[in-house]
Amino acid sequence: MRTKFSEKKTNNLATGISLGLSIGAGLGVAIGAATKNIAIGLPIGVACGMATGVSIGGYLDYRKKKNDLLKP
Repeated sequence: MRTKFSEKKTNNLATGISLGLSIGAGLGVAIGAATKNIAIGLPIGVACGMATGVSIGGYLDYRKKKNDLLKP
């Protein structure tokens, strides 16, 4: 059974969440290390990253659905 990767559908919301989580965690650790308080920097970074990732993923899903509706 062959898989056609060009026709594979992706969930943009899940992609946005995962990217936001990883980028937020990295930035949270960096900010926490700079301020010598990782216990506060990490949760703040993860929360900001998740919020940003959800908003970007939601926008990409909306744009994709809007473009699909406009196609004849």
